[in-house]
Amino acid sequence: MAPVNVSSDGIGIAHLPNQKHKIITNRGANYTIMLCGESGSGKSTFINTLFTTSIKDYKEPSKRHEKQLGRTVEIEITKAELEEKSFKVKLNVIDTPGFGDYVNNYDSWSPIIEFLDDQHESYMRQEQQPSRNGIIDMRVHACLYFIRPSGHGLKPLDIEIMKRLGSRVNLIPIIAKADTLTPKDLATFKQRIRDVIKAQNIQIYSSPVDSEDEEVTHRNQSILDAMPFSVIGSTELVHTADGRQVKGRAYSWGVAEVENEQHCDFKKLRNLLIRSHMLDLISTTEDNHYENYRQREMANRKFGESKAKKYDNPKHREKEDALRKVFTEQVRQEENRFRQWEQQLITERDRLNKDLESQHAQIKALEGELEQLYHYHQQGRGSIKR
Repeated sequence: MAPVNVSSDGIGIAHLPNQKHKIITNRGANYTIMLCGESGSGKSTFINTLFTTSIKDYKEPSKRHEKQLGRTVEIEITKAELEEKSFKVKLNVIDTPGFGDYVNNYDSWSPIIEFLDDQHESYMRQEQQPSRNGIIDMRVHACLYFIRPSGHGLKPLDIEIMKRLGSRVNLIPIIAKADTLTPKDLATFKQRIRDVIKAQNIQIYSSPVDSEDEEVTHRNQSILDAMPFSVIGSTELVHTADGRQVKGRAYSWGVAEVENEQHCDFKKLRNLLIRSHMLDLISTTEDNHYENYRQREMANRKFGESKAKKYDNPKHREKEDALRKVFTEQVRQEENRFRQWEQQLITERDRLNKDLESQHAQIKALEGELEQLYHYHQQGRGSIKR
């Protein structure tokens, strides 16, 4: 259909974007970020630095060690409400304490994958209800995967979970604590990660680049080229040699600045997550990841049918194993108690049988004696008559 030109005065349709802007401003937005990576990789520090406020509490090392004794990957949800220029964002931060912290990390990604699928499932279920007011949306819009700055590349565990995450969520790889590597080593490490991602066919978030504004296009391209992002997290203000006060970490050789693009990619990542691509992250989650899940599930099961359980939560599995051990021990104790009681009954039965045999023998002996006395008495009477 060909577009129809209207007069210069217009008929009012040009005001629709303004109305839409007011509706969105009043409604606000839901935004969910997942933090995935080993303990101690700076996840809490990064999220607090990103939003310039204390959203997540820091873990105490001693409690972190106690947590590891559970040998399970858990899901922790932190909720906050951010407001800037009358626009409110309901922020959900999903943390995954315990991931990658053990010697045997086989299947440790299952609770994370299950959580992502459960959020799509929950949203789909709510959409199928007669009343859809007040839908709770916890679908993850961005998963920040923290990679330790080892300098060697991705570990097998990293590759395994990133493959699974990339098909379900907007995956953004991050090199944590980038100030522990020299600029040359960091560049080499980045390239190794890119090579592994390409070779293993790992799907990572690809931000839109093209724009009508050439400056915006250049900025978007620089953000895309920086992937995986190297970050330095710090909420502390330190003084530089030239007298500036900046967020960063002070060392004997100088200051590693959080917002200095020559030191790390924090500003580019912040632009991606909050300023330039937040809407695209939300739209991609809605139009791609959620729709893929919805189409796949609706094609494989009947309407209203519950989701098939694909993953066993290690935490639940360990509880089940513990309960099974307790039950088995109780059954064993009851069986032992029953055997002892049975043996006592058999012993008592044998004793009673022996007593009966002894009494029966005594009765037989008494009957014999009585028989003899009777015969003797009869013989005595016969001799008296003669």
